[in-house]
Amino acid sequence: MDYRRFHMPGFNAVPRRDYFMAALSGVLLALSFPKPGFSILAWVAMVPLLLACGRKAPAVAFRLGFAAGLVAYAGILYWINIAVVTYGRLHWSVSIVIFLMLAGYLALYPAVTAYVVRRGEERGITALLAFPVVWVGLEYVRSFLLTGFPWASLGYSQYRTLPLIQIADLTGVYGLSFLIALSNVVLYRIIRGFAARERAPYPVKSAAILVLLLVATLAYGFNRLHRPETGAPFTVALIQGNIDQSVKWDPAFQEATVAVYERLSRKACSTGPADLVVWPESAVPFYLQNEEKYASRIRNLTRELRSCTVVGSPAFERDGETIRYLNSAFLLSPWGDVVGRSDKIHLVPFGEYVPMAKFLPFVNKIVAGIGDFSPGAGIASLETGKGAIGVLVCFEGIFPELARGYVRAGSRVLVNITNDAWYKRSSAPYQHLSMTVFRAVENRVPLVRAANTGITAIIDSKGHILRMTNLFEEAVLTGEVRLGEGGTIYNRYGDVFAMACLACGALIALRAHRRAGSA
Repeated sequence: MDYRRFHMPGFNAVPRRDYFMAALSGVLLALSFPKPGFSILAWVAMVPLLLACGRKAPAVAFRLGFAAGLVAYAGILYWINIAVVTYGRLHWSVSIVIFLMLAGYLALYPAVTAYVVRRGEERGITALLAFPVVWVGLEYVRSFLLTGFPWASLGYSQYRTLPLIQIADLTGVYGLSFLIALSNVVLYRIIRGFAARERAPYPVKSAAILVLLLVATLAYGFNRLHRPETGAPFTVALIQGNIDQSVKWDPAFQEATVAVYERLSRKACSTGPADLVVWPESAVPFYLQNEEKYASRIRNLTRELRSCTVVGSPAFERDGETIRYLNSAFLLSPWGDVVGRSDKIHLVPFGEYVPMAKFLPFVNKIVAGIGDFSPGAGIASLETGKGAIGVLVCFEGIFPELARGYVRAGSRVLVNITNDAWYKRSSAPYQHLSMTVFRAVENRVPLVRAANTGITAIIDSKGHILRMTNLFEEAVLTGEVRLGEGGTIYNRYGDVFAMACLACGALIALRAHRRAGSA
């Protein structure tokens, strides 16, 4: 018996070392995202997978790609189990099933990429074109398919490398994903060229193209970084209340919660009013619209501080006998009046509502303590008197089209309010933060972020994280940003680069399929 090969169904005739190589790609990819955030690994992470796929049949490449993706997304998204078990109160075995279903779904994207690339290679289509184009095209599909989950797109791994990420104002995150994918396939071809048994030509032209693209990207990045910000100054005070999630919605703790935010807000404005004070998502665990006892205290506080204040609070709307519940942010003026409200548009499936709830009653307890929310009617900027703001509630910060919409509607500062307490001291808050950096660069507006338990941060229009807090501590973060410009190519035209990659990838898949059918 040849113990070097698996003989189980689905694994026949595939050496175990190939699955090891695929798994290694998954590990390297997971490590490139925060935490630990070894971003350099992203540029080589897929090389082992590409070597494993080698001259394999497309169906084998699919399995190897799935293995790599499953390992990668299991490593990136492990924190889902924390939220589901601790706060969803589901048994750990149910949590593991949900977790593996999500990781398995996401693993289909690298699996399909590997399949299409190998199918294309068999029909004479080079991987140097197919791999980056198909990868980016499928990242774009993942951003909207089944409500969308663009978490951990490849380019986000580089959020700290400021000269590279400046191209986001042209291509969004997808331009950087393309460069990283291209780098991986070029390195793979170089390794093949050095392996005598492969007798593969050295990818001189493609390596030269990669170098030129990297040089152009860095040149553009340094140019953008050296341009001064010209907008008017805008002072912010961000409040991190650090309210424990286990008591957050307990009515007995409402008084203590409001007192914490009052104390920290006074501390933030002790040297003078700020243009904007920001409390996190659902900072007040009641309906600000009808809880007059606490609402009047908050209005009095804004008058005392003489500052516009964003307050995260659930909201409701009545339509006859129907009541719609919303996850919202209220804007209060320095005179204590509610002058605007922004409602969360993109809700979290199974977190804020249950898709097809009539058919899935057994998952209702996942949303216990949060409510069954409805999406907001649309994008609405809020005017502070010093500049308009666009509020992204919680994971809305990972959807570039929402940030783009707010800036197109006149917002010159993006405000992300969130509550990442669900994930404890895991990688999730760091991953969440990394994606919001791109929203600032894409639209050339600053983004300020207030999180219940962290990470609260101030990010300028070039992606600098000017200041940030630690997790699970009371904190006040004050600073000054410059009102953004808006009007970038990305802001005007959106994801045309990603759409072009998707169209090109579809043509590659169609051509490979037709040739396969005619063979």
